[in-house]
Amino acid sequence: MKRNYYIFSSGKLIRKDNTLYFEPGESSEPEEVSDTEEIEVEDESVTENDAEEREPTRLPRKPIPVEDIDSIYCYGELKFNTKFLNFLARKEIILHLFNYYGYYTSSFYPREPYLSGKLLVEQVKRNLDKEARLEIAKRFIIGAAENIKKNLQYYNGRDKDLSYFIDKAEEAIRKIPGCGDVQELMGIEGNLRSDYYMAWNLIVNPEINFTKREKRPPSNPVNALISFGNSLVYTVVLSEIYRTQLNPLISYLHEPGERRFSLALDIAEVFKPLLADRIIFSLLNKNQIQEKHFSKELNKCYLTEDGRKIFLKEFDEKLKTTIKHRQLKRNVSYRHLIRLECYKLIKHILGEKEYKPFTIWW
Repeated sequence: MKRNYYIFSSGKLIRKDNTLYFEPGESSEPEEVSDTEEIEVEDESVTENDAEEREPTRLPRKPIPVEDIDSIYCYGELKFNTKFLNFLARKEIILHLFNYYGYYTSSFYPREPYLSGKLLVEQVKRNLDKEARLEIAKRFIIGAAENIKKNLQYYNGRDKDLSYFIDKAEEAIRKIPGCGDVQELMGIEGNLRSDYYMAWNLIVNPEINFTKREKRPPSNPVNALISFGNSLVYTVVLSEIYRTQLNPLISYLHEPGERRFSLALDIAEVFKPLLADRIIFSLLNKNQIQEKHFSKELNKCYLTEDGRKIFLKEFDEKLKTTIKHRQLKRNVSYRHLIRLECYKLIKHILGEKEYKPFTIWW
């Protein structure tokens, strides 16, 4: 199974023959370029007397096996050229870029390898047809709401009284079929998540005093975790859409716009409760993420590099987790569940089979 590679240090990403290399900068700290392996970089000391006579020490390159890569996540300042990008495109590897604060900024998205003119036409038709679009959008929100309710029920059985919030989630689910447009649907979804986030104060054992969701920028540790986790879900959904014939620009719940892959936002709504929220609950309840893993600047709060590494390790393990699929009768990974969601949506768009959103059944 291919995997994600995460690069935290500054340096260069280069292609040499048919291999990719990460070349650390001269001032790089020990870097991590995969989900489990941390590379120790040893540098020779230079004394004052021989500093002028010796060339700057070159840190060793770290080879990255091309056939093993699904996507590359860059958190450091990296240099690469068009030859490197052309090589990624040929190997169908997506490059996700994050800024200094660890927030997603953009992706290098190679030309789609699985094009279908028929599907594209039908995908656009469903977007332009208000009723067809609304029906798909409703199903995304139903999936999100059911998975939120499942999270609440999970922790309700662990010495937590979340019955009030479960009732609120069920109330929201009952309202979804009667929505008359996407804006009304988004309003229900917003109220649902507002109530859900209030329940986090009971789900998480350490006192978090979480009152509302703040995105731009996150002003406290919980909001910083949500933003970081949601960006990871978005990128992995985008990577899975790329492996199908879907066009990531044509969406139904979120308005298609410029400079974003809005279909990835749609599908991510369904999986955020499973992939992002449950990781946050676990990390906080087990004290794996603590106050020291956050940095604050004025009204901005973000994860430190150590905090990101802890989160990414859990996220990568979660993607590899397998469950017995009820229809396929075989084990599938959480990552593959996202690919299956794309296939289900394709069948719905082509009129082959009605789309039913993924809901947690375990």
